Amino acid sequence: MSMTAQQRRVLLSHPAGWIASGFGAGLSPLAPGTVGSAVALLPYLWLRELPLWGYLGVVLAVFVVGVLVSHLLVARLGAEDPGYIVIDEFVGQWLALAFAPAGWIWIVAGFLLFRLFDVWKPWPVSWADRNVGGGLGVMLDDALAGVLAAAVLAGLAWSAARFAA
Repeated sequence: MSMTAQQRRVLLSHPAGWIASGFGAGLSPLAPGTVGSAVALLPYLWLRELPLWGYLGVVLAVFVVGVLVSHLLVARLGAEDPGYIVIDEFVGQWLALAFAPAGWIWIVAGFLLFRLFDVWKPWPVSWADRNVGGGLGVMLDDALAGVLAAAVLAGLAWSAARFAA
């Protein structure tokens, strides 16, 4: 969905718009969700150094902030889940990588798995996408896609460790 000049002004005139758009990543004219997921990898490099409880605490805090700013923007812009809101991609990507082993191959695999589940929308992602509205709806389907990606990534990591032994 392309953004009108009025929507762009509304989005960028409020701190919620900057947060929700991933500080501008969501304004990409091509594949803003993928760009948002890629930009989310930058803070992930810091997040992964935290203890698991700290990592998940940050993800939960950003999820809550995402619900709030997305709710505000959905109401102000009149669009239910616009592509320029990518804070949900940040949360989903971070969830996908929450238990990833060290190494770039696992980061790339987690990125690709999250994008797959975010676009494909298997159940329960599709259910959340269709049935939950507002700011929670914006955030929930991507969080669920991230959890599914994390589960598959954990299975791949377990299998790789098992076959390497």
